[in-house]
Amino acid sequence: MRIRLDIAYDGTHFRGWAKQPGLRTVQGEIEQALARIVGPSAEASTAEGAVGSDVAGGAAGAEPAGVRTGSAPASGGWAGERTGSAPASGGWAGERTGSAPAIDAAADSNSAPGAAAASGAAGPQPVAGAAPRAAAAVAGAAPVADSVPGLRPGSDPRLVVAGRTDAGVHATGQVAHVDLDAQQWARVVTRNGRAATDPAGSLASRIRGVLGQYPDVTVSRTSLAPEGFDARFSAVWRRYRYRLADARAGYDPLLRHDTTTIRGSLDEGAMDAAAQTLIGLHDFAAYCKPREEATTIRTLLDYRWSRDATGVLVAEVKADAFCHSMVRALVGACAAVGEGRLEVADLARLRDELTRTSAFKVLPARGLTLTEVGYPADELLAARAEQTRNRRDRDDD
Repeated sequence: MRIRLDIAYDGTHFRGWAKQPGLRTVQGEIEQALARIVGPSAEASTAEGAVGSDVAGGAAGAEPAGVRTGSAPASGGWAGERTGSAPASGGWAGERTGSAPAIDAAADSNSAPGAAAASGAAGPQPVAGAAPRAAAAVAGAAPVADSVPGLRPGSDPRLVVAGRTDAGVHATGQVAHVDLDAQQWARVVTRNGRAATDPAGSLASRIRGVLGQYPDVTVSRTSLAPEGFDARFSAVWRRYRYRLADARAGYDPLLRHDTTTIRGSLDEGAMDAAAQTLIGLHDFAAYCKPREEATTIRTLLDYRWSRDATGVLVAEVKADAFCHSMVRALVGACAAVGEGRLEVADLARLRDELTRTSAFKVLPARGLTLTEVGYPADELLAARAEQTRNRRDRDDD
């Protein structure tokens, strides 16, 4: 079962989206919360080298990673979704006490299964008949797979995201998806011994419960993904906003986390005119941090500057995809025009030289927010994903 997640976060204290060993990331936080709700993917057979529980016979087996040894099984999900809560009916007893070292998304396929060693205690047992009820609970949905292709049995849920934001970059409109196997979906459908009326939709509130009262990341909505939906490859465009306060706007300490401050006054008219010269299908190598074997050809669909009611300069940037650091470089180039250090025509000239330049600065991440991701009509999702995979490997900002 594929679930779409709509996500927002303050990127100030995150080291970006993607999981990295020993670092706090957005992906790591949400995946850890999901794991406490749905548990790991279904255990492999003994031929795979895992000691799994025999659902039909109730044989003893290994407990999933993070489950306290000797805890008694209960029905419906993982107990302790909220930090410090006691085991309750309707969840697997025992909350996760820690996560395995985070692994970069590109290397996930090489990770080891997350099953703990057998302790001699009975492993948690799913609710009898839960998986069939789970599949039947969604009218018209495709059958729920017993396992997720490409995911090792015993692994925690893994997110695929529309745009892998850098350290310090925020989001109000991030989109991701997660694939759940039949056992994990059953834990979403049934909680406290009762079937949820909208299991996919209610998953968001359960994740928020795990994240706490004032987290710097939240899942605003969860829903069943349409057939063919891929959060990354089905997207047709991404939109970012950059906030820049000059002397005219002044400094507001309450906005320090999402607004970059620059000395002097900027000419927003010149900045907007310069931005317009960059729109279209081009090679943006001059505005991208180079990555081996990654294309820098992008279609910039919209780029404009204006001032909001408080005088803060706001850039709206929309493209089919963005190279690494591309948005912040585009913003820095326009700021140089606004300061008078570059002419309006210089930005297109620098772009066409196809080499990195020191003519402008790449501005800080704090002012940048991913605000929206666009997708085609449902019937075109699968075709769009296939087209994108065939054309290029994306390297999102």
